[in-house]
Amino acid sequence: MSQSSRIDAHHHFWRIGKHTYPWIEPNSVLDRNFGPEELAPLLAQHRIERSVLVQSIASLDETRWFLVLAERHPSIAGVVGWVDLADAKVEDTLDELIARHGPRLVGVRHNLHDEPDDRWVLREDVLRGLAAVAGRGLAYDLLIRPRHLPVVLELIRRQPDLKLVIDHAAKPAIAAGAWDDWATPLSEVARHPRVSCKLSGLITEADCERWRPADLKPYIDQVLAAFGPARVMFGSDWPVCLLAGPYERVVEAVERNVEGLGASEREQVFGVTAERFYGLRREM
Repeated sequence: MSQSSRIDAHHHFWRIGKHTYPWIEPNSVLDRNFGPEELAPLLAQHRIERSVLVQSIASLDETRWFLVLAERHPSIAGVVGWVDLADAKVEDTLDELIARHGPRLVGVRHNLHDEPDDRWVLREDVLRGLAAVAGRGLAYDLLIRPRHLPVVLELIRRQPDLKLVIDHAAKPAIAAGAWDDWATPLSEVARHPRVSCKLSGLITEADCERWRPADLKPYIDQVLAAFGPARVMFGSDWPVCLLAGPYERVVEAVERNVEGLGASEREQVFGVTAERFYGLRREM
């Protein structure tokens, strides 16, 4: 990858009717189809060459669909899919996906913050599944809130070989000005070099109607201070971001808030970190 190549490390697609999306409100801005054709011009507008497509529901069928899309659209450099981590046959499932789709599967995610049990990820059957993920060189995306950060510390201890990335910077309550419940435990997690963090999903944690880039700055600064640019990656969280603003506002907000970094550090946030962390394919 040339140093100037840019990557969106976190976005979604969906097809209404093909799958069920219980979190999409009827007639909302999200209640329509989103796919590669809709994203392509947005990527081009902001000189973003490649992206990481991330699961949105607990569906192996969605994962298979995403992997087929990645075969058809070279701009999709990797897929973070879903598998049932608690399934006794999870190893077979992962091996089948890898055999069929090769390096396009780069990680696994589960909507942890929706689980009634905050410690779900530490269940013995889930830990066994995560060991299978780690054993195949895949990453695990953590969709969590600040209250889960102490759990992540224990997960790091229980799974020493698992690559972890915190999605949406653990969803700090920006609109409420929350800080201590997020910043302190996030810094503790960041001390572990196997953990990275995404600057994604922040505008929907701010005041969706009135947010400004300056509202995000303390949170982005804290992530960069805790992890360093080499473990921080930009993600749009498109199309979920449309609840608070269009794609271009997400990109511009992060760009504005990392202006103080050096050129090579900005390149890490906007591509180098994601490529290295996920082991993304280079062909276009």
